[in-house]
Amino acid sequence: MFAVIKTGGKQYKVTKDSVIIVEKLAGEAGSTVEFEEVLMVGDKIGTPTVKGAKVSGEIVKQTRGEKVIIFKKIRRHGYRRKKGHKQDLTVVKITDVKA
Repeated sequence: MFAVIKTGGKQYKVTKDSVIIVEKLAGEAGSTVEFEEVLMVGDKIGTPTVKGAKVSGEIVKQTRGEKVIIFKKIRRHGYRRKKGHKQDLTVVKITDVKA
């Protein structure tokens, strides 16, 4: 059975024992986390969420994403700006999908 959850402004299709990378969640490695915003479970589609459905998972590790370079330039004006950004991420292993 699969479910579609929403976290961090994004939607993820998950099944039991799948590993997903989401935006940073509070908690240490080994702690459990529950996703309440379940948009779909199997063939049940929520309006907007499925009532009583929960997806639980275990935090595997806290990590950071790849570096993204932001470079701005205006020709012939000597304007150049270079910035970098690394997003904080959380790796979660899904342990249970409850309809």
